[in-house]
This record gives sequence, structure tokens and C-alpha cells, in this order.
Amino acid sequence: MSAVPSGPVVGVIGANGFIGNRIVEMLHLGGRHEVRPIVRQASGLALASRFALAGRVADAFDEAATEAALRGCDIVVHALAGDHRTIVGTVATVYRAAERAGCRRLVYLSSAMVHGQSPPPGCDDATPLSHKQPIRYNLSKIKAEERLFALRGRGRLEAVALRPGIVFGPRSQWIGGLADSLLSGEAYLIDGGVGLCNAIYIDNLVEAIVRCFDAPAADGEAFLLGEAETPSWREVYRRVAGAVGVDMAKVPSLGFTPPVPGLMDRVDEWRQSAPVRAALDALPKSLSRGLGAFWAASGALPPPRPKGPNPTLEMALLQRAQHVPRWDRARRLLGHAPSVPADEAWRRTRAWLAFAGYTTRGDDG
Repeated sequence: MSAVPSGPVVGVIGANGFIGNRIVEMLHLGGRHEVRPIVRQASGLALASRFALAGRVADAFDEAATEAALRGCDIVVHALAGDHRTIVGTVATVYRAAERAGCRRLVYLSSAMVHGQSPPPGCDDATPLSHKQPIRYNLSKIKAEERLFALRGRGRLEAVALRPGIVFGPRSQWIGGLADSLLSGEAYLIDGGVGLCNAIYIDNLVEAIVRCFDAPAADGEAFLLGEAETPSWREVYRRVAGAVGVDMAKVPSLGFTPPVPGLMDRVDEWRQSAPVRAALDALPKSLSRGLGAFWAASGALPPPRPKGPNPTLEMALLQRAQHVPRWDRARRLLGHAPSVPADEAWRRTRAWLAFAGYTTRGDDG
């Protein structure tokens, strides 16, 4: 007869994603928490179904459905990934739904990218966030945090935001995507990959999430997270390349000069703005699809990328980072102390690459 979990009941929104699924696994296997996976479509419960958990299907944009899915939960973890509309638009519905369902605390998965891909020296939780960043994802996360804490200021539901950097480990797109690009010859390093990679192992992130459930000083706060060791991007590439049998000498080192935005870039930025997106979302689907087809036919959409290395602004900024944010407050107020050391994290990651069918050598150190 299995023991009854003694901890809080935890609803995980976005349980089918990389981070959400690992939260479900670790909480369930840990035995202290009753965990409830919540996904948008029934197919999203495929991985969680191996534990015979009582999952729920609810679109995070649907407040009533989300409230029903969260009834009986003490804690909500918002681990939903997506585009700008999803990142910003689901915060209010999830917060209100969780509050009405009687939940106690919401833990929101934000990102260290709110401080940019190349944060300034001395960057920490108190560093002001800049709305003048070139990467839309960063601005989306900033907007979502602002909306969350504005709701907390008026509401009863406690709220915490966590800001991890590059989350790696088994099933991470950062790992699988890098392995794919190395094997296809599309991988590259910017300036030799000497910049710092603000990485955190997935299990260490989940441990930090769990610490947020009951930390008294966490309510209303945002916390940067990190690891004891900070590898260079070249070291990250070397580990994955060694695992999949790719010679690092074949990975080119490139420079990168940001392109000057043209007229169509500015038009596309206007098209992606919140007011225009809201107006397009309100249109009938047939008309919206027609406008999309017209936009594509006009030549405004970027052409297909050529084969081979194609450096992006985001990766250039990431790989040129000379500093990583300080996470002293998470250590002090949450007790964040990553328990899985780097060598063990990479051993598990290599094992997953082998399990996933990548050619492995196992000699990457």
C-alpha cells in the first residue's frame, strides 16, 4: 500500500513541455506531493499517463476551464511555453482561475532573459528591466512578470517568479537542437564560443521550484537562478559534440554583425505588436488566414534560410555574454543550492542522447 503524499497538491500548467513534464516526474516520484498535470489537449497527457495521474485538460486562455482544473490544488506552477500571445495572455487567466479555485500560491516560470542574453556586470534581481531589447521573447517575459505582480498587488493569491537561464538536460531542445545542428553541419560558435553560458540543469531548477512552495519570503518576488559552475559556450558544444561523435575542429567560429532593420522589418514589428495582434485575433479565421497568405505572397516574410551555419542575433548575444546574473537572493531566501553537480548532470544528458538514438562516443569528458 503506497504512502499518502504529505505535501501540497500541485497543479502543473504546461505539463507536457520539457520543464513541466520533469516537474511532474520529480514531484510524483519524490512521493511528497500529489501532482496534477494540466494540458491544453488530451494528447499532452501521454508522458504523464505512465504514472496513472489524475490529469486535466484545460486551455490556459479559458479561465473557467482552468479554474475547474485547479480546484483542490494548493500550488500552481505556470510552466507554459509559447509565443508572445501565450506568454503574456495566459498570466491573467491562470492567476484569476487559481485565485477563484482557492489555491494558495502560484509559481511562474519566467526567464533570466528579462535581463538580456548578455547581461551587464553585477546584474542581479534588483537590476532594472529594460524594455529596449531587440529580442521579442525577452520583452514578452518582462510583460508577463509585470502583469503577474500587478495582479498580486490587487489579489489574494501569492505569486513568485523564477528566472532560470539556459535549462539543459534530458529532452531539452537546447541539447537535442545542438546535437542536430552539429550532425547536420549547421552548428557554429560566435567568436570561438568564449562567452559564458548561463546554464542550469533541469533537476536543479525543479528543486528551486519546490523550494518556492513554502518559502515565506518568496511571495511577490522574482528570483534569478544559477549553478555553482558556469561553462563557456565552447565547453557546452564540446560536451555535446563529443557525445554524438562530431569533431569540434569542424565547428566554424563566426563573427556577427546585426543587420540594419529595413522597412519590412519595421512593418513586421508593427504587425506583431499587441494591438495589431489583438485585432487580427478578433477577425474570423478565414479572413485572418487570407491576410496571412497575402502577407506571405507580398514577399514580406523572410526567405528560407540557406543550408549551413546561419548565425542569429539571439545566439550572437548569448555567446558573447561576459557575465552571468547573480543569484544570491535565491540562495539566501529560497535555500537554492543545486544538488546535481555539473559532471553528473552531463552524464545524465549523455545517457539521454544515447537513449534518444544519437550516435554516441561517450568520450567527451
